[in-house]
Amino acid sequence: MKILVTGGLGFIGSHTVVELQNEGFEVVVIDNLSNSSIDVLDGIEAITGKRPIFEELDLREKSKVQNFFKKHSDVQGVIHFSASKAVGESVEKPLLYYENNLGVLVYILQELKKKGGASFIFSSSCTVYGQADKMPITEDAPVKPAESPYGNTKQVGEEIIRDTCKVNPDIKAIALRYFNPIGAHPSANIGELPLGVPQNLVPYITQTGVGLREQLSVFGDDYPTPDGTCIRDYIHVVDLAKAHVKALQRLLNDKNEDNYEVFNLGTGTGSSVLEVIHSFERVSGKKLNYKIVDRRSGDVIQAYADTSKANEVLGWKAESTLDEAMKSAWEWEKKVRG
Repeated sequence: MKILVTGGLGFIGSHTVVELQNEGFEVVVIDNLSNSSIDVLDGIEAITGKRPIFEELDLREKSKVQNFFKKHSDVQGVIHFSASKAVGESVEKPLLYYENNLGVLVYILQELKKKGGASFIFSSSCTVYGQADKMPITEDAPVKPAESPYGNTKQVGEEIIRDTCKVNPDIKAIALRYFNPIGAHPSANIGELPLGVPQNLVPYITQTGVGLREQLSVFGDDYPTPDGTCIRDYIHVVDLAKAHVKALQRLLNDKNEDNYEVFNLGTGTGSSVLEVIHSFERVSGKKLNYKIVDRRSGDVIQAYADTSKANEVLGWKAESTLDEAMKSAWEWEKKVRG
């Protein structure tokens, strides 16, 4: 069975391609290489023994999307990762984000509608909840006004899919709201490789640990949390990738209760910034150079998932610990800088 993975050479996409191939799916990857590297194909092949079909194209060009689906008319499911994802950049370049994250989504759904039946998995985010009123966050928590154009593209993206499913009963979709994906494949053949200065905590930690960055800034230690730093739900990327396969199989096997469903993907445990730093220090045996600086605007105090729906309905559970995720991120960082 042929599955399309857009953005399949990115961080989460590449790990999902591995898990799909391990389950026997034939995978075709679309990536424009704007935030990824062609070398990731070698890493996927090293792990699975199989190289996915690869198409380098820009999904913002509608005619190319149409031609792809003509050429690969046997695609039965789509896992859609390709999107711009830096919050700060989205504030500076909103139109780029709306074109890339929403225009592309519309083009793909238009092709699935023509097919008359397809399974669609959407890469969404816990940013849709904003600063939630209570912890842990369930799927029924209200969607708050977005803090950034990036966050808004996830909210509007979900609305576009929901509205499409409402009038196209043969399109089945699941939106997966990730919390904070971290780590790397245990083989260290693929992992997170941000271009430029990392926007996320863990690659900044590992790059500081390896000497690429001089110092890590911790934004605020006066939040109403046990140690004063912000709390997030950090999930190992391999666990996250496996959830995509479970979601896809749910749709392909007609196990879904509705043709549009939403699941939170996290561990259900919140970890503070300082706890993540201490985890790194434990697994690496290194002291990290960090300093406390002023709060950063737009940061929510805490966000961690209620995972009971994913556990019970999807039949998926995060298995890796924070230390295991940090260790894999560190092994990957050392290999890359080798």
